[in-house]
Amino acid sequence: MMLKQITIIGAGLGGLTLASILHKHGIETAIYDLETSPDVRHQGSVLDMHEESGQLALRRAGLFEAFRQKVVPSGDDMLILDKNATVRWEDHGNGTRPEIDRGSLRDILLQSLPTECIHWGSKVAGVVKLEAGGYEVRLASGATFTTELLIGADGAWSKVRPLLSDAQPTYLGVSFFETYLSDAATRHPVVADLIGRGSMFALSDEKGLLTHGDGDGRFTIYVALKVPADWMATHGIDANDTEAIREQLLGQFSDWDERLRALIAESDAEFIHRGIYALPVGHRWGRIPGVTLLGDAAHLMSPFAGEGANLALLDAAELADALLAHPDDVEAALSEYETAMFARSEISAIESATNLVDCFRPDAPQSMVDQMMRYAAQEQTESTLG
Repeated sequence: MMLKQITIIGAGLGGLTLASILHKHGIETAIYDLETSPDVRHQGSVLDMHEESGQLALRRAGLFEAFRQKVVPSGDDMLILDKNATVRWEDHGNGTRPEIDRGSLRDILLQSLPTECIHWGSKVAGVVKLEAGGYEVRLASGATFTTELLIGADGAWSKVRPLLSDAQPTYLGVSFFETYLSDAATRHPVVADLIGRGSMFALSDEKGLLTHGDGDGRFTIYVALKVPADWMATHGIDANDTEAIREQLLGQFSDWDERLRALIAESDAEFIHRGIYALPVGHRWGRIPGVTLLGDAAHLMSPFAGEGANLALLDAAELADALLAHPDDVEAALSEYETAMFARSEISAIESATNLVDCFRPDAPQSMVDQMMRYAAQEQTESTLG
């Protein structure tokens, strides 16, 4: 099979990076995304870009300098607190993992592509393999199209994944309730002073309050609880009743420092329930002609290793490189890409699973402090050897 028609499902960071690198080399793609426009919703909080993955991919796309211009100052600072707001770990970072707003990064990628290559409002309902080769994609609108090479970059609940694997994400027993404080330094100065401008983890009692300062003065907040996936329904809580959710969450943190409780009490927005799901560690599949996956569609894991977006970008860069190296043998390219991707994603998935457990152990935050000390010692050793 030669490199001809390429279809990417999903205009997230991974899909856009793949399209951007291929476009840079004169190869066009068609991207289909369920969202009706690129700005239909806020894209989420900041991301730290790792040298060996996210930054590497942006360099290959020729977008590294554009990325550097959007870096959030002090975004890689980290604080670990206990329920009494006592600082147990503080790290001001070393600049090797600069942070950027997810929306800003997506805008950089979108601007690198022809607008006509992205088909917004194209929700995929299903995909089938054709007997003659290639794939037919059916949209929710009823429209269909065919393609010779199909890339599933469509996230946790990928519609492309069933072509390759029966695996489905499973709930990990932890839920986030996402909200935010806007203009925090001015409107919530006491809280802003406590949590700093980077990442803050307040952990105790097998639960947590996690925050990060975004580039626009907003603080994204994640209230983390070990609860069943249907916790809200079993407690009769309406997902649209912000005050009822606020009351329930405050009850979960009744004996925590009032400055930490203020993250819940003073939040400016609704609480969005985000259950934490993951694919099996080591998820992989046999080679199926003309189709593959990248990012969360391939190796969904919890956010507790900070690798999700970075792996998606690296997947995209490695897949693009493989396709460019084997333009006359797509199957060789896909096999080469998948072999490397399976190995690296398994390592990150193990780390992610371990970190999630450590964050919500009964002795937290000490378990996370110990983890940070191990990381610091490892970095120091590598720096000395280097």
